[in-house]
Amino acid sequence: MPADLPIVEILPALKQTLRESRNVVLQAPPGAGKSTGVPLALLDEPWMRGKRLIMLEPRRLATRAVSGRMAQMLGEPLGRTVGYRMRLDSKVSSATRAEVVTEGVLAALLQDDPALEGIACVIFDEFHERSLQADLGLALTLDVQANLNEELRVLIMSATLATEPVAQLIGAPVVRASGRSYPVETRHVIPATAQRSRGAGSDVETLTRRTTAAVLRALREEQGDTLVFLPGAAEIRRVESDVRAADLDRATAVLPLMGELSQEDQDRALRTSLPGERKVVLATNIAETGLTIEGVRVVIDSGFSRRPRFDPASGMSRLETLRISRASADQRRGRAGRVAPGVCYRLWSEGTDQALEAYTPAEILEADLAPLALELAGWNVTSPDALKWLDPPPAAAYAQARDLLRALGALDAAGRLTAHGRDMLKLRTHPRLAHMLLRSRALHLGELACELAALLGERDLLRRQDAARDADMRTRIEILHGESASGPAIDRAALERARRMASQLRQQLSEVRGRRASHIEPPDQVGVLLALAYPDRIARSRERGSGRYVLSNGRGARFAEAQSLARSEFLAVAELDAAEREARIFLAAPLSREGLEEAFANDIESRARVSWDARERAVRALEERLLGVLVIDERVITKPDAGQAAQAMLTGIRELGLDVLPWEPDTRTFQARVRFVAALPREQGKWPDLSDAALLAAADEWLMPRLECMTRIQHLSRLDLRAALESRLDFAQRRRLEKLAPTHLAVPSGSRIRIDYLDTDAPSLSAKVQELFGMAATPSIGDGAATVLVKLLSPAGRPVQVTRDLASFWRGGYAQVRKELKGRYPRHDWPEDPLTAQASRGVRRRSR
Repeated sequence: MPADLPIVEILPALKQTLRESRNVVLQAPPGAGKSTGVPLALLDEPWMRGKRLIMLEPRRLATRAVSGRMAQMLGEPLGRTVGYRMRLDSKVSSATRAEVVTEGVLAALLQDDPALEGIACVIFDEFHERSLQADLGLALTLDVQANLNEELRVLIMSATLATEPVAQLIGAPVVRASGRSYPVETRHVIPATAQRSRGAGSDVETLTRRTTAAVLRALREEQGDTLVFLPGAAEIRRVESDVRAADLDRATAVLPLMGELSQEDQDRALRTSLPGERKVVLATNIAETGLTIEGVRVVIDSGFSRRPRFDPASGMSRLETLRISRASADQRRGRAGRVAPGVCYRLWSEGTDQALEAYTPAEILEADLAPLALELAGWNVTSPDALKWLDPPPAAAYAQARDLLRALGALDAAGRLTAHGRDMLKLRTHPRLAHMLLRSRALHLGELACELAALLGERDLLRRQDAARDADMRTRIEILHGESASGPAIDRAALERARRMASQLRQQLSEVRGRRASHIEPPDQVGVLLALAYPDRIARSRERGSGRYVLSNGRGARFAEAQSLARSEFLAVAELDAAEREARIFLAAPLSREGLEEAFANDIESRARVSWDARERAVRALEERLLGVLVIDERVITKPDAGQAAQAMLTGIRELGLDVLPWEPDTRTFQARVRFVAALPREQGKWPDLSDAALLAAADEWLMPRLECMTRIQHLSRLDLRAALESRLDFAQRRRLEKLAPTHLAVPSGSRIRIDYLDTDAPSLSAKVQELFGMAATPSIGDGAATVLVKLLSPAGRPVQVTRDLASFWRGGYAQVRKELKGRYPRHDWPEDPLTAQASRGVRRRSR
């Protein structure tokens, strides 16, 4: 080991601490040499006793680079004392004592050897990145240590981790190492005013323009190599193109560095520049930790990274371009001071710098938890509370993950792992894809399923722009088979990885002797298999050719761009975002009704749906066949269940309001009479509430039984509404209603005059003045509890006076009325004393 590595100074203390304590947290700044120096220093410790240690790295590139560097330090080839293991690639042997593995490998090791009997120490490197697999691996390892292997040691290493919480979680002391770094000058090249006027700069065009300008400025002003941090491949490609288009020195190389590149291209970016040469490395956050790019003197930081976020409500993930944390910014900045004093250009203002989050949120808080839930089920853990977590899985996301596993048949009703679930776990792929692979065997489509799983488990074969133009999954299958040699730009590295993955899956599935005849037609096979993996994303067109769909989970979806797939009635959707209104479909395949019904024969249910059709103002009765909430097909039911039809009709009435019922004036009067009596002081609480609001609320009691055989709004004309309302009263109440709220009152003329209970002021009686001669007192109702509002009319029936005190009218107001109307109606009686005069209905001869 090089003696000048800063980590060398604390190795004795670290070794001693690990002899005394099973768990240790090591904090060492970037460049201290912890990733390469610590594992080698521990190999000869007495507690190793011929066992192995494994060290987890968050990325494949770092796994290869760190293991290669350690082997080089020992003067050995990879695979002897030091090896690495990752999916699709490993270099280990029986002599290997230090394995550098990608984080997902640990879960597989734990499932195969729950006690980790051959492992003396598990090292979690770069733990500050807080990947889902690292958090899961730590929780399981601590469980092993507590229950199965007390001698197992756990070492957590990080550069920027807040050590106290993790040290408390694992009960460990903290060992701190000093680093070796040179001063780095920080330059904020975007003023605050620019950010306020132009936005945060996270759109591709603005971000790439600013980054390109910063790269060209750095090449003019500074010496050494330049490392540029960008959110993702789209931004890297654009900056690469723009910088290459500038008039660069021939000795300056522009090199992308991201996970989807081939190993050769990645190595080219990591390789030390020759004398007289310079390079500009355009990287994602893959270069943030775990890698040393020799010769870097300048860092240009866009301030953004691309992270997946899972939405439990929709069951979908989306990639978001987000501001990095302050810890990430410091980590990136430190890359410029590894070999000499450096410069860091930050493409944001000093004000924005103060607003950055302290640390990047743990992936477990934002990720799809279905793989984690399957791993825990395989560990016989039904609740995450049984394990130790730095951040426990969010309850909503975890519940959604278990719901998905139940839907895929991985969990039984009690939440325990089924035999199918155990087989899914062995495949070491996402539960959706594992389910598809296992189900494909019964359909004789194992070969195609392996290819699809490989394609879906890797980055898209098509560059982003071409992928947006062609969302058809079948195009990717053609490319995989070499059938599409022209047209879209193909990611060759992703294509090679997909082919290797498909080969590995074939061996795991142990299926396949080539393609066999299938009862599912070839054009439909891709869609059927995708539907098995994504049963909650089977889509049916809202309107053929519209490009808008409804998914079997109830959400809406649409194509981001015009697609030939939009002509399909049914789709199986593999990739879409979690937009609030309608998710955008990025990857799908057509699905025929026949293929859908064959693959999901046991999941399609039939139900009768009788509902109110607001547009037709009628009851609509359909027999539907459903997959989830998705209607596969439907037919009209000519004679629906009477009770369901009445209920649907009632729904329509509630939507339209009670005015839609056939109200006659007499019916409204009856309603008003009951309400009048119910409001009397002595009668309160003894009568049903017949207000419109109360009638609507209780309509299922009094109205629905009378809606039988009524399925259209016009049929309500047959309803005897008065009888329906009267049914709310018992016999005694009906009799008492006639007494307390009579419909008519007898007047001195002998007429029976109707009482108007619908008057807005009070129950009223309208009569000509001549018919009331001799009536000394105002009439009353309700056993005298309420006087009637008297409206006196002229002989022509026009109102002349309204009063609640008839006696007062005769004494005072009558004289003025007599004076005004006597000349106008000379043939009618206008006696001076109305209380002694004889009442009359019509014209009488006046006495002289």
